[in-house]
Amino acid sequence: MMKKLTEKDCKIALETGDFAPDLVAGPATAIILTQSWCPQWAAMRAYLPRAEETLKELKIFYVEYDIEPWETIDREAFMAFKENSLNNREIPYVRYYLNGKFSRDSNYLPLDGFISRLS
Repeated sequence: MMKKLTEKDCKIALETGDFAPDLVAGPATAIILTQSWCPQWAAMRAYLPRAEETLKELKIFYVEYDIEPWETIDREAFMAFKENSLNNREIPYVRYYLNGKFSRDSNYLPLDGFISRLS
């Protein structure tokens, strides 16, 4: 089931440079960092349930950081982290983890491309 990243999850990433090991643990995890208005995010979000049906143990997390009501994180600081520390200025930005380890990243991909990076 697709879940929204918590403020704590995002704060850990800001402080450590990546998401917590317990969050990305498991056979396949995708973390999507995006903004709510992005049309490619809307297209991706529409196909993610099919990805979950195909890869039964897949975990998907996302955050629309432009609309988060965070109390302890500045949205601009999070965007700077994504753009500068994770070196990606496009959205949606996807980080893929296999067996708890960072595998690769991408921006928007169609369903088949998304699944291929997690299997």
